[in-house]
Amino acid sequence: MEHQLSDLIQIFNQCFEQEYNTILVKGGDEPLYVPANEDNPHNVIYFARGFYSSGLHEIAHWLVAGKERRKLEDFGYWYEPDGRSEEQQRLFEKVEVKPQAIEWILSTAAGFRYFASADNLNGNPGDTQPFKNAVYEQVKVYAKKGLPKRAETLRKALCVFYSTPDCIDINQFDISRI
Repeated sequence: MEHQLSDLIQIFNQCFEQEYNTILVKGGDEPLYVPANEDNPHNVIYFARGFYSSGLHEIAHWLVAGKERRKLEDFGYWYEPDGRSEEQQRLFEKVEVKPQAIEWILSTAAGFRYFASADNLNGNPGDTQPFKNAVYEQVKVYAKKGLPKRAETLRKALCVFYSTPDCIDINQFDISRI
């Protein structure tokens, strides 16, 4: 199945534009979240380079961000750009576990292949297996306890659109493939 950006945008906007005043938009080279302001009446999630996976990734960050963080550009997160040292990479990975677990769950709901992202092509990511393990363990927590409300709303909408099973079945998550 070919995954269309327009489908992801439409699904997301149908789920969240009214209640959360938030829309998903295909962006340029870098992703960006911009809260509503005098120039734009909507909160906007811009995902990078027109990649479906980038859209899912940026959505996952929005889904993890609490109400106060959603009032801040890029949710007020620290971000060390590509080229991080191994030590900086470990710090980066700590804040990426929950978003990437949600991204993996959403990808599965959409029938789309998920790859764990070190997001450090020009740096030294070091051993990424502990990070992948942490993401997998977080998926197991969500499978057992359930997703936060907004994430569950989108997961269900993706399942309906892509005709995938409406459950988080841990057997669908293979850590050796990420």
